[in-house]
Amino acid sequence: MAWAPAYVSAEDLKSFVRVADAVDDPQVALAVEAASRAVDSQCRRQFGKVDAPAARRYTAQLECGRWVVDIDDLMSTTGLAVTVPGGTVTGYDPEPVNAAADGRPWTRLVISGSRLPTGAANEVTVTAAWGWTAVPEAVKQATLLQASRFLARRDSPYGIAGSPDAGSEVRLLARVDPDVAVILGPYVRRGWVFA
Repeated sequence: MAWAPAYVSAEDLKSFVRVADAVDDPQVALAVEAASRAVDSQCRRQFGKVDAPAARRYTAQLECGRWVVDIDDLMSTTGLAVTVPGGTVTGYDPEPVNAAADGRPWTRLVISGSRLPTGAANEVTVTAAWGWTAVPEAVKQATLLQASRFLARRDSPYGIAGSPDAGSEVRLLARVDPDVAVILGPYVRRGWVFA
């Protein structure tokens, strides 16, 4: 899986919206990509994985006597290495403690031992295989819902769908579909700025 992938395929979306021909394939592909990035934005994280361990820099904070580093999502300790200007850190614990058992990523490292950060900006370098090992099924469902909405948008002039005469008029909002927001609620990263 790549970093920031499409969370469903164009064929998945075509099946979801019951389209059998290839006439709209370019628009289907665009809707899948746009919906995948809308999911990222809503969750303030993405659900792909880097191809190889990569180094990223972070700032440690002293919390309750512990040095804590908020990191990007991480689901594997394979290739994990932590360094500070004084050398390699050998004492660190990923948190939340039960993340792996719950199929969730670690989002913090607690650093201990003889080599500690000082709190200077971006002094902690963490090398890891960043990302999720698999896209959660709920994220796939949310992507299908949002992509189907994007695909239908071209048939709803001025952002209005339905018919005022039939009482089914709905304004399409400038945010994710409300059902998508509900589905993604447990995956929203709190206190983290998604770039």
